Amino acid sequence: MSVETARPPGPADAGREGVTLLYLIKQVELAIRSRLESVTREAGLTVTQYTALTVLARRPGLTSAELAKNSFVRPQSMSTVTAELEEHGMVSRARDPSHHQRQLLTVTSAGHELLERLRPAVGWIEEQMVSTLPEGDIEHLRHALQFCRFGLGGGWPH
Repeated sequence: MSVETARPPGPADAGREGVTLLYLIKQVELAIRSRLESVTREAGLTVTQYTALTVLARRPGLTSAELAKNSFVRPQSMSTVTAELEEHGMVSRARDPSHHQRQLLTVTSAGHELLERLRPAVGWIEEQMVSTLPEGDIEHLRHALQFCRFGLGGGWPH
């Protein structure tokens, strides 16, 4: 048996075995979600609630429908998520001054404090994800993923 056939399969073997990029990306997403669930559960949040909070922290003043689109869930699901976050004092609603029927969501100070508390654990997940990449490849991966998003019509991140 040669050394090449004795070693376990690794990242370089993925393309040779017919593994698609879509499959690999989904596997990474599932691994991230599993780790995020552990972190957010300890804080009393779901991953969807955490995602909604992070989106609102970056883009305050979204409607529930806009937040749903940016958080990868259906608008009906987001209304439940935002109601729970509001009940726990993590988000607040205010009428849009230019369109009185619209309710705009923002993260409260309690929501920002919770996100700050979670930042180290979430950062550790990201560090583990890229820990086997050469440092120069990390920024390349970030840009490549943004181009992939753009290529699928997702637009550039805000």
